[in-house]
Amino acid sequence: MSKRSKGTNRTGSLRGNGPSKATPATPTAAKAGATKAGASKTSATKTGVRKTDAKKTKAAAGKPAAESAATKSAAKKAVAKKAAAEEPVAAPPKPSGGRAESRLGMVRRARRINRELAEVYPYAHPELDFRNPFELLVATVLSAQTTDLRVNQTTPALFARYPTPEDLAAAVPEEVEELIRPTGFFRAKTKSIMGLAAALRDEHGGEVPGRLEDLVKLPGVGRKTAFVVLGNAFGVPGITVDTHFMRLARRFRWTASDDPVKIEAEIAEIFPKGDWTMLSHRVIFHGRRICHARKPACGACPITHLCPAYGEGETDPEKARKLLKYEKGGFPGQRLNPPADYPGRPAPPAPGVAPGAAQRPSGAE
Repeated sequence: MSKRSKGTNRTGSLRGNGPSKATPATPTAAKAGATKAGASKTSATKTGVRKTDAKKTKAAAGKPAAESAATKSAAKKAVAKKAAAEEPVAAPPKPSGGRAESRLGMVRRARRINRELAEVYPYAHPELDFRNPFELLVATVLSAQTTDLRVNQTTPALFARYPTPEDLAAAVPEEVEELIRPTGFFRAKTKSIMGLAAALRDEHGGEVPGRLEDLVKLPGVGRKTAFVVLGNAFGVPGITVDTHFMRLARRFRWTASDDPVKIEAEIAEIFPKGDWTMLSHRVIFHGRRICHARKPACGACPITHLCPAYGEGETDPEKARKLLKYEKGGFPGQRLNPPADYPGRPAPPAPGVAPGAAQRPSGAE
């Protein structure tokens, strides 16, 4: 073999056994590498999202207590606002046209109710037996939290024993308590009537004053009691806002208030001053006889065409007539000695008391 041939074979052996540095990767290998790199990147992205979510969750869990309290406070306010919106209020009636009643319309309707009640109860009067201002004052104080009938059955014995403020002021408290026990709260009432009797004796010469500012200073005497005495013993106009008057004033939509002083002021703006005393009697009469608190006798009411609360009670005429009280239902009234024009029967005296002993001659009222 020649030298040239031997060299050629060496060169060929070197080229065949050692790959060149410039040899490129195959297409399949390149694709596989790219896929692997993409997967790594996606994995990293997901990991980052999980970390971000974890941070948000941790931040949400660690909200300040103040923010949580604010949320609860807002929720409570929303509930309170909703409850206030749902609370029933005295809305004005709507006539056939569907429009809300105007102030002028309400005043005209209110005065018409007063006129029609005057036709229904031409005999309306104070339902406490009395012969003079002192007896009316004491009887009105005793009438708190009880019926006028119970007071009328109690006062004959009381006034027979203590006819003047001086007599009552000097009485033995335990003896007065026994006499007025049937009216309830007899200890507190004894303190009040003996206190006012002493004040009349010491500050007013034994006479009941005829001024509101003087009456309300007496023990146990408020505005309601004072107006009863002023209107029925002195002829001074006043609005008596008792439970019956308050109830009907709201049902008639004359007021939406439940405060006696506010109701008095609002009603005083609707009616002339000269109507106040008799308006009080008529409304109270209607509340006691027909427009009851729990079950009004709507089906027997003569002023349903003027009442926006019609339907709150029994509307069937036959059933409603069975709900009527006192003379409207054919029963005795509350006074043992009613006025001459009262169409009903006198109330019976207290059990065990002879009718003749309970009756007393009526004074000017």
